[in-house]
Amino acid sequence: MFNFLRPSAPGGARVERINPKDAVAKVAAGEMTLIDVRDGMELRASGKAAGALHVPLMALKMKCDPASPECLKDLSLDKPVAVYCASGARSQGAGQMLLQMGYKTVYNLGGLYDWHAAGGAIER
Repeated sequence: MFNFLRPSAPGGARVERINPKDAVAKVAAGEMTLIDVRDGMELRASGKAAGALHVPLMALKMKCDPASPECLKDLSLDKPVAVYCASGARSQGAGQMLLQMGYKTVYNLGGLYDWHAAGGAIER
């Protein structure tokens, strides 16, 4: 409803949902980076998707922006990224932020449950 208030990503790029089974396969093949944007308490309570980078939503700009000196070295603007949280709401916003930072292809996986239901392993 208030999308006119939200800055758009370069080129009108959008965060699309990805089929969780596709995400599991692409992460396993090293073709996609997976980012967990939940907070530390959520991570401690339920674990995280195997191979996912944990970048709490509040730290996303600092840890994922290529212009930041603290940007994680495991990230590349050109490598597809999938983002997840508990339900998919925060990850949608995080995905939009990543597009604004210059990431070319960003997907919303949804929640950790979606990853696990598609056969993705959980790390504790």
